[in-house]
Amino acid sequence: PALGLFLFTIVRDPLRIIILIAGAFFWLVSLLLSSLIWFIAIKSSDSRDELLQKGLLIFGVMFSVLLQEAFRFLYYKLLRKAIEGLVALSEDGSSPISIQQMAYVAGVGFGLMSGAFSMINLLADALGPGTVGIHGDSQLYFLTSAFMTMVLIFLHTFWAILFFHGCEHRRWWEITVVVVMHLAVSGSTFCNPLYMGSLVPSYLLMATAATWAYLLSGGSAQNLRCFLLCKS
Repeated sequence: PALGLFLFTIVRDPLRIIILIAGAFFWLVSLLLSSLIWFIAIKSSDSRDELLQKGLLIFGVMFSVLLQEAFRFLYYKLLRKAIEGLVALSEDGSSPISIQQMAYVAGVGFGLMSGAFSMINLLADALGPGTVGIHGDSQLYFLTSAFMTMVLIFLHTFWAILFFHGCEHRRWWEITVVVVMHLAVSGSTFCNPLYMGSLVPSYLLMATAATWAYLLSGGSAQNLRCFLLCKS
């Protein structure tokens, strides 16, 4: 599904490809910084203290989420400046791409890069050694991880639309909701290997964010009905 978004809505437009690649780069920078903080914290702590290591893991995840949202805000500011430049250069005084479209493409960029790194980690684990579920745990590790990766890609897309809308209209509570949702989804992964404890809330939040983003983008029940019935 994520590849479908890219092929059908982005790949034909060079400007959208540039925005997507830049969004992926911003996510990579946030990952680099959070990884650096995590590396320093691990090296400076006692590796034999399990309680401390678990606390550092929780701190690392929460810090990474906050850093991603901070870079999402920086990317919004950059795109806002880019729109002003495009308007100044255009002959009719209008931008070739709207802020809503930029938000969507930027979200896909964040999500695809996040999903790519998740896949790399899974493939590394798949090389072994070991057998999934050999100690009585769930054997659905790779399948549930794939579903979790997919939901995170879509959530990043919807979060970007909500986040940019909040920035545009100075509705800071919308930005706060996005950050809280991101923290909640990331925090739910600590329920694993009880995968239902992370997948079900994440997909419910995805449905909520998708509906909200659809309405903020100008969608309506009538538009959705016409689309499903292939009517103009």
